[in-house]
Amino acid sequence: MIISTTHTLEGRPIREYLGLVTGEVIVGANIFKDLFAGIRDIVGGRAGAYEGALRDARRQAYEELQYEAERIGADAVIGVDLDYEVVGGQGSMLMVSVTGTAVRL
Repeated sequence: MIISTTHTLEGRPIREYLGLVTGEVIVGANIFKDLFAGIRDIVGGRAGAYEGALRDARRQAYEELQYEAERIGADAVIGVDLDYEVVGGQGSMLMVSVTGTAVRL
């Protein structure tokens, strides 16, 4: 499965546009990660726990996007856009959404 932020794929003509596909993941912020991140922010280090959670959420969102595209018979997803939003009371959750156009090559 080809996943691309571009709207065309060089040397690969698009035969059919199958529609919009998405992958969405919402992750909650764990109190221990919050505490650890706060301490790391004080000493100027990187918040590795958050970076790992963000990386996992992004990977899951892309997997969901690919699953949706495969389900409708796509060979590729083009024009992919990745967004992050803070949701929930007091910004307690992070939503990662990936959207693109499923196509047949």
